[in-house]
Amino acid sequence: MSTQSYLSDRINNLSESATLKMTKLGRELASKGVNVISLSVGEPDFNTPDHVKEAAKIALDENWTRYSPVPGYPELRQAIVNKLKIENNLDYDISQIVVSTGAKQSLSNVILTLVNPGDEVVIPTPYWVSYSEMVVLAEGKSVFINTEIDNNFKITPEQLEAAITPKTKLFMFSSPNNPTGTVYSKDELAALAKVFEKHPQVFILSDEIYEHINFVDKHESIAQFDSIKDRVIIINGFSKAFAMTGWRLGYIACNKEIAAANDKLQGQTTSGTCSISQRAGIVAYEQGLASVNKMKEAFARRRQLVYDLLSAIPGVKTNLPEGAFYFFPEISSFFGKKDENGNVINNSSDLALYLLNVGHVATVGGDSFGNDKYIRLSYAASDESLVEALRRIKEALGKLA
Repeated sequence: MSTQSYLSDRINNLSESATLKMTKLGRELASKGVNVISLSVGEPDFNTPDHVKEAAKIALDENWTRYSPVPGYPELRQAIVNKLKIENNLDYDISQIVVSTGAKQSLSNVILTLVNPGDEVVIPTPYWVSYSEMVVLAEGKSVFINTEIDNNFKITPEQLEAAITPKTKLFMFSSPNNPTGTVYSKDELAALAKVFEKHPQVFILSDEIYEHINFVDKHESIAQFDSIKDRVIIINGFSKAFAMTGWRLGYIACNKEIAAANDKLQGQTTSGTCSISQRAGIVAYEQGLASVNKMKEAFARRRQLVYDLLSAIPGVKTNLPEGAFYFFPEISSFFGKKDENGNVINNSSDLALYLLNVGHVATVGGDSFGNDKYIRLSYAASDESLVEALRRIKEALGKLA
């Protein structure tokens, strides 16, 4: 029996995550004894702060080991409400907060609770690899707004207006952005909000998971504009800021009807997320951002280091990202060139595989992020690893002819 004959169309139409695929290929190469430097995965290379780990140990000792409420412990949801008020000047109550198994599940839940088959979802490119695939699962249609490096990968109000149709149900974006590091200013978000005011049927999914890794001013949320706040769904979590990727702890903040719908969906899928992670999350939010700011300082130093090294590679065009921990350089000048075996580099995936196999550096092709002229590099690695990785990349690219 062939695979196509019994697997669902839903899964057959779904693409594999490109970031996880490259990470897997890098690990396979490393298992053969090759020294691979991975710049493919979006994961801080720092350990979870000690006070957060200690909270988890206490939670175990206190036997917080039973099923948790589907939308999360009230104490955690209140800590999130307090965070949103203190850090973002946004007013919510706990009935508007739903905690999930990572921001990724939060994104998926929102899309599944809002998007009907045939609904259009407007997504600026480049976008995080799973956005469009989640729309596929919901049987919606992605409508892309293209951006380029010369405009720091930002859309204009005019582009947004042109993309919205009577079928548009949702707009989804991230700021700071994965994969580009783009950060929208308050004025830029205000201009987009003016467009949304004219289209009351459109909801706005604002992915703010990289909020605290921001190198320009303070984080601005599009939920701050009262005229559209009731249609904004904030996605956030603990993975990036608190180096808690494996803890799987994310959440949404939104209107009560959408929150209740996400609670309902989650109740029939995963139920409440890990009890120990939630107890640790309470302490993470209650004890402030000292550890976050220390990590941010390291990222700021690495950002400048990688920018200087990338800028020195002939044929590579880069900008200086304003947030997150990625570069998204343009590498299309290498398309059409050949490696030492005569293999032609036709696209960004070819180049990423070439850099892995020849340079032994794992990156991700930009095609999976919506723009094939680029590759994504994560600088969530040590200074020494970054220097060596960029040396290898420069050397490998220099071999193409």
